[in-house]
Amino acid sequence: MSIETRKEAFVKLGDFLNKFIQQKDTELEVEEKLKPYAVQLQKAVEDSIHYNGWFTKENIYFSLEQWANALKKEKLENWLKSYSFSDKDPKTVAIIMAGNIPLVGFHDFLCVQLSGNKTLIKQSSNDKLLLPALLELLKFYAEDFNDSVEIAKEQLKDFDAVIATGSNNTARYFEYYFSKKPHIIRKNRNSVAILTGKETSEELHKLGEDIFRYYGLGCRNVSKLLVPENYDFKTFFEAIYDWNPIINQHKYVNNYDYNKAVYLMSNQKLFDNNFLILKEDQNFASPIGCLFYEYYKNEEQLKNYLTEHTEDLQCVVSSKENHISFGKTQMPKLTDYADNVDTMAFLTNLS
Repeated sequence: MSIETRKEAFVKLGDFLNKFIQQKDTELEVEEKLKPYAVQLQKAVEDSIHYNGWFTKENIYFSLEQWANALKKEKLENWLKSYSFSDKDPKTVAIIMAGNIPLVGFHDFLCVQLSGNKTLIKQSSNDKLLLPALLELLKFYAEDFNDSVEIAKEQLKDFDAVIATGSNNTARYFEYYFSKKPHIIRKNRNSVAILTGKETSEELHKLGEDIFRYYGLGCRNVSKLLVPENYDFKTFFEAIYDWNPIINQHKYVNNYDYNKAVYLMSNQKLFDNNFLILKEDQNFASPIGCLFYEYYKNEEQLKNYLTEHTEDLQCVVSSKENHISFGKTQMPKLTDYADNVDTMAFLTNLS
């Protein structure tokens, strides 16, 4: 199957998703030949909500919307024109997917397929329903996907390279187990936002999207604020107040209550608005319902801090041009590779 054929199938998938998400709260109306796939995807969404308490309908549809926007012909062509594709025999690339947010492994899958290789997928038990539904649609658009994609039911075997995403602990295991194969091994990363005190209420409101989308479970979610000394958090709390209904989600409130109790029993200094705890902490990975913050003295110290922690950071959010804009962390472009490792370059250079 040619890369052009695969690209065309993904563009059609994007068109389908665009129509699908527009009918989120209405009865599905699609072409008769596509109806079984729409029904299957709709069932996958509903079942995922019941299977994984962190996967809400709103967040699943948000993820689908991002892919509907990304899988457009012009965007795919602009992305792929930077790479050289050869007619060499395809390699089988194993993808070990995380399951922290809906379809978090789809970008790796897209990269493998558009690089002309075959995909062997090991799904997370937390997100095992959505991708198979999309894959059935891709098979409808191009039957050759039947031969180029396999979802492993048991242990991975017979593959040439691997892309594995996990924690720092699992990464050590992956490094050992896959040491003899070409590989990309991803570890824990977190995202930070830099505030100066001059942000508008609108910017801070958008920052709420970076913090709370997917309940903060993604590596692109802001888990820490870097603020100037004597920063006043009042404006920040006022700007994000519209996110207060998040406390009604039972898994979120359980984490919030637990972490608050632990911090209070240990006499930790906290800021709290009854749905988000702010705690001064040098770490990056804040627990659910909590956001860490750390003070900086000046621009030079801040610059050195970011340089020192490059390997820990996925996204840096601020009003500066070279950083991600407020509210955009969960809207990555096709060129925004996890851990800043160019996945497509890795795949096109496999030999």
